[in-house]
Amino acid sequence: MPYFSVIIPSFNRRQKLCRAIDSVLSQSFRDYELIIIDDGSTDGTDSIALQYKGKISYFFQENQGVSSARNKGISVSNSPFIAFLDSDDTWDKRKLARHKEYIESNPHILIHQTEDIWIRNDRFVNPQKKHLKREGDIFEQSLHLCMISPSSVVMSREILDKYGYFDEELPACEDYDLWLRITPFEYIGLIKEKLITRYAGHSDQLSASFELMDRFRVYSIMKLLEIHKDKLSPEQYKKAQTVAIEKTKILLQGSIKREDFTKAQILQRILNSLESEIYKKKDYQILLQLHNPHGHKS
Repeated sequence: MPYFSVIIPSFNRRQKLCRAIDSVLSQSFRDYELIIIDDGSTDGTDSIALQYKGKISYFFQENQGVSSARNKGISVSNSPFIAFLDSDDTWDKRKLARHKEYIESNPHILIHQTEDIWIRNDRFVNPQKKHLKREGDIFEQSLHLCMISPSSVVMSREILDKYGYFDEELPACEDYDLWLRITPFEYIGLIKEKLITRYAGHSDQLSASFELMDRFRVYSIMKLLEIHKDKLSPEQYKKAQTVAIEKTKILLQGSIKREDFTKAQILQRILNSLESEIYKKKDYQILLQLHNPHGHKS
């Protein structure tokens, strides 16, 4: 059994995917399996199965989105520790070695991540203060933003068994949703080294395919409040409710400003549900359908 399972989902990113694969194959720590989930690519991505024969495990599925692709990778993996890498990112060659050292030194911490290097439009950028990674209890920060990057995280399989996999109903912000289920209850570890490079600004980024991204975050918070209300502390519950109300009000004001009154009516109903503490999936699920996405990307 390999020590790590490394899972890379990809959709129509053959060139970037090869760069990501090469960064894993260059790791100084070699005890891992590398799983590629081709989420319905039509750009010749399937040729990597032959190109990297004997070095990767390649699986093809019809296009179902990044959540489904990651979940497929988890389901076919064999290791006690799971690592993800987005197909447009790369790893430093020391990454897996440092994770192994961290796990051995902190066996009680079931999920941890590394620092990142950010490149946007081929230029190095510094993260804003609000994006700086923290360790420990990061639930409050995770309500506002996605504070764990998939390409940097390693988690024990126990985490996924306890809190579930990625929500396949979410076309975006699926990582935010998973971290929101984990961070109220788990210490989040941090290796204070920049061991991944994240690339942004390119046209095939998932975030470029959807409008009103915060609606997905409101959906995730309402789902958390519905399912885990009795597990959250009173302080956690109140913080989650407050952030969801704030985000919904901003979305509502934006829809009114654009004179999109159909969306405004829906968002007003969501706001009423939050303020009256009524969390029913059949009501907030409509947030996933406020407009038609341009298509799945992984």
